[in-house]
Amino acid sequence: MRIIMIGAVAAGTSAAAKARRNNEDAEIVIYEKDSFISYSGCGMPYYIGGEVKSAEELTPRDPAFFKSKYNVDIKTLHEVISIHPDEKTVQVREMTTGKVFSDVYDKLVIATGATAVVPPIKGAELDCVFTLRNIGDMNRIKEYITLSSLKTAAIIGTGFIGLEVCENLTRLGMAVTMIEKLPQVTPGLDSDMSVYVKEHIEKNGVTVYTGTSIAEITDSGVILEGGEEIRADMVLISTGVRPNTGLAKTAGIELGIAGAIRVNEKMQTNLPDIYACGDCAEQFHVVTGKPVYRPLGSTANKTGRIAGDCVTGGSLTFRGVLGTGIFKIFDMTVAQTGLSEREAKELGYDVAVCHNIKPNKPEYMGGKEMVIKGIGDKSDGRLLGAQIVGAEGVDKRIDVFVTAITYKAKVEDLFHLDLAYAPPFSTTKDTVMYTGMILDNAIHKGRPLITAGGLDELMESGEKYNLIDARETVQYEKGHIDTAENVPHAKLRTSAESLDKDAVTVTYCNKGVTGNAAQNILLNKGFHRVYNLSGGQRQYIKSHNKGEL
Repeated sequence: MRIIMIGAVAAGTSAAAKARRNNEDAEIVIYEKDSFISYSGCGMPYYIGGEVKSAEELTPRDPAFFKSKYNVDIKTLHEVISIHPDEKTVQVREMTTGKVFSDVYDKLVIATGATAVVPPIKGAELDCVFTLRNIGDMNRIKEYITLSSLKTAAIIGTGFIGLEVCENLTRLGMAVTMIEKLPQVTPGLDSDMSVYVKEHIEKNGVTVYTGTSIAEITDSGVILEGGEEIRADMVLISTGVRPNTGLAKTAGIELGIAGAIRVNEKMQTNLPDIYACGDCAEQFHVVTGKPVYRPLGSTANKTGRIAGDCVTGGSLTFRGVLGTGIFKIFDMTVAQTGLSEREAKELGYDVAVCHNIKPNKPEYMGGKEMVIKGIGDKSDGRLLGAQIVGAEGVDKRIDVFVTAITYKAKVEDLFHLDLAYAPPFSTTKDTVMYTGMILDNAIHKGRPLITAGGLDELMESGEKYNLIDARETVQYEKGHIDTAENVPHAKLRTSAESLDKDAVTVTYCNKGVTGNAAQNILLNKGFHRVYNLSGGQRQYIKSHNKGEL
């Protein structure tokens, strides 16, 4: 059996390695049009910033490695220019000579990856403008920085890569400006969580423009649509990627979401003996079962392994993605998994949302605050998604949420997890458990939450309401939400009689705990509709980006 693979980065090489483990006799060849293979693309921002000292650390394997270890032939600087499914052949151009030849396959794996999106901006072709998608891009940026005396940089787009490069350029002493067309940074997050990221990067000296488009890029900087010019010695365009599927489309292979190749759980396309994996292929979402396009290195390796197994008769199947992502920006870690609140509502879910603000471990052990947003389904209590910002321990918690959502856990299940506890690592009731408790109370125990946006709607509706600030008077006097009445928690039992039991009542405190206690008192006293403000005043302030009240 002869297996041809197109693309030799994460997915293609993973597929080849698995195919060889399954079948020692197959002929396996990979055609790659680039000169670099099997590299760590996610490490590129850190080489640019100097944290990774050598480019070779990101490119540890070459064709000789795969030949000696796996008996796989990798032909670099060889571009597959056409696929002929009826003949089971591919046409290949040897890029160094221009020679074109034909090769035959029994099984074909397409792992052509994705390309950085470059919006139609005047000046995007200038020498000072870059994208960061492969090792060649990385080397060009590094060389430009090394040979030039750069003081300023502009980054267009605020996704993972843009923010990681932002940190690394700042580390090199550059003044960085980030420009985002959407009204918030980190578009994958809900807006009430993205505000934490924006505030954090601004505190680290980065200038941020949101809701702003680019009119033109010049040799001296970026001109915004309103005419303002941003000084920039270099510009990085980081506005996402699109799958490389022109080759597949021309061959008659079906495309799906975002123009990515449609595959089944065995990574098979609609054409016999042709498979696709990695960033050129679509996936499906674990929660909804619907097709999605979420290109990530981890998914590329996983789908590559599955494709390699299936072309050699294996039984591995793809089980979907949750869109899990994590990145570091300065000393903040940001992570998400599952559905966002926005996505869940668009899909028709009736959601319960909580903002859990707790330290990752006891303060006496140096605990640092993290904010967890949990999203649950009111209809059946299933956990739908989670988003976290914090300094330490974010990776541990997001992976617990990933596991829970993958196995269809209900919000109440989180409290019953036997999580590891010792003061150097967590609190006695971990933040994951607290998130489950809060959502369980909201969905099943008659302790509903109201978000900052929901409170704003109530205040503007004209409906009669009680807004109770349950903090101590000294805290209330330092600042409070408009129209709030201060009834400290300790006095609420005796003061409750003066409140209208039939009006909608909202309680709040700094972060939500005392607000919940106040809510319990009022519900036990016969109040009919009592909500606790999710995340308390802290989250309300952040959601409105008002600084400190």
